[in-house]
Amino acid sequence: MLQVIPATDRHHAAPVQWLNSYFLFSFADYYDPQNVHFGPLRVFNDDTIQGNSGFPQHPHSEMEIVTLVLEGELQHEDTMGNKATIKKGEVQRMTAGTGLAHSEKNNGATQAHIYQLWFLPNQKGLAPSYEQKDVDFLDSKNELVPLVSGQKVLEDVVYMNSNTTIYWCNLREDKTVTFKTFPIRNTFVYVKEGMLYINGVDIGPNDQVRSTDEHVLEIRASKDAQFILIDLPASEANY
Repeated sequence: MLQVIPATDRHHAAPVQWLNSYFLFSFADYYDPQNVHFGPLRVFNDDTIQGNSGFPQHPHSEMEIVTLVLEGELQHEDTMGNKATIKKGEVQRMTAGTGLAHSEKNNGATQAHIYQLWFLPNQKGLAPSYEQKDVDFLDSKNELVPLVSGQKVLEDVVYMNSNTTIYWCNLREDKTVTFKTFPIRNTFVYVKEGMLYINGVDIGPNDQVRSTDEHVLEIRASKDAQFILIDLPASEANY
């Protein structure tokens, strides 16, 4: 089954002047008991952060946190001693595990656009850890590029403690990619821009598809498109 969730159904939040967010799942003051998670995917926030602003230090625990920078850059600092700049086309993963705190600041003059995703880990009590990689995913063409994975068969990707893989695709008009998965797994697609035709369904910018029983997705761009695709377990158990 393909569940299509249009962009207009995202929860819009602008809690402070410098932050514009769209929540794809229950988060902060938005709670929908029918929209808490999709397998181990617990949070997907589409955030725009204005220049010279950002998130002050705040704590996390027992979560795998992935940040994709689509525009601009972020300055990261955490209680593990990491200090880093995450630039456009780079991917960051934090294992919050037993607990850490971090800050994320946009110290530049222009806005930063990020996707931040939280996943339930495949085990609790992990030691906090950090990884960052320049995957240069925004320049790829007509292929699903793996960015982050807990499936160790994939190389040259950021590792996370979840039986999940995050892909990015820049698909030219009339080009097609095929994604195959297994009956015990789900697939999540979120469109950044352009138009896609997926197994008979049209979706556009900021629409999402949650696939639970489709083992093959035929994805064709009816207009030049950029999108994220997540292959993940069907249950929170995360095996």
